[in-house]
Amino acid sequence: MVDYIGRIYRPPSEARSFLLQVTVGCSHNRCAYCDMYRDKQFRPKPWETIEADIEEAAALGPRFRRVFLCDGDALILPTRKLLRILEAIAERLPWVERVGVYGDTRSVGRKSVEELGALREAGLGIVYHGMESGDDETLRRIDKGGTAQECVSTAHKLRDAGIVHSVMVLLGVGGVERSREHARNTAATLSRMDPPFVGTLTTTVVPNTPLAAMEARGEFTLPPKLDLLQELRDIVAGSDFSACRFSANHASNYLPLRADLPQHKDALVELLDQVLEARDESILKPEALRGL
Repeated sequence: MVDYIGRIYRPPSEARSFLLQVTVGCSHNRCAYCDMYRDKQFRPKPWETIEADIEEAAALGPRFRRVFLCDGDALILPTRKLLRILEAIAERLPWVERVGVYGDTRSVGRKSVEELGALREAGLGIVYHGMESGDDETLRRIDKGGTAQECVSTAHKLRDAGIVHSVMVLLGVGGVERSREHARNTAATLSRMDPPFVGTLTTTVVPNTPLAAMEARGEFTLPPKLDLLQELRDIVAGSDFSACRFSANHASNYLPLRADLPQHKDALVELLDQVLEARDESILKPEALRGL
């Protein structure tokens, strides 16, 4: 039996991956909107447990083509340990085509381009980065633990190492107060990062999080639906990508979309403008069908 401790999370695109938990929890674990790891004390899992889980996966055979390393920021592990894990995956699961992991400005910033390149050569193919916002004031308010410039540096370092970078953005995370600044500065930061993948999610105020406490004190108000779509429209319109698969089809979003930018930028902005002009919330996803 694979050893899973607590709730396990992965990006939507890793739905068919084998989930290998190599850390428990998140080493930062202070993001105001997140309750994913608050019931866990961060710790690396012992090699013997990881090795046993890889052997369990080997016994399953080639039922999966990808592996995702959990929990919240497994890239924070020392490079030597990550290399040991990746080498074991390559040896015992030779059919695996890609290994993915969550990473952020802290975990990427602690590693040199040479270290990241070694991880790529050992099988690490993609890093999912929950940037959330490119607006420094919003990042400070949600206690993200990084700055917009550090996000740009993270993107450049991953590119130099040859690792695919997928960036996640949270619509509404700046609240009503900073909605415009959040959208404008996120577009500008994404343009400087120029990642091949961007995914937008919609902020949900989860009970018992710092963001819920901020809401209760009147310090945070989630923008209404159409204002969230305005943020999405402004991020798309204000971004300048070389070649990006831009997705807004997460379960939390009110209007599922996916497009290749810049090829379909004008068409996507026009569609969003039409929806915003119509102001007909009946065409949006019903609340009952949304989820985290």
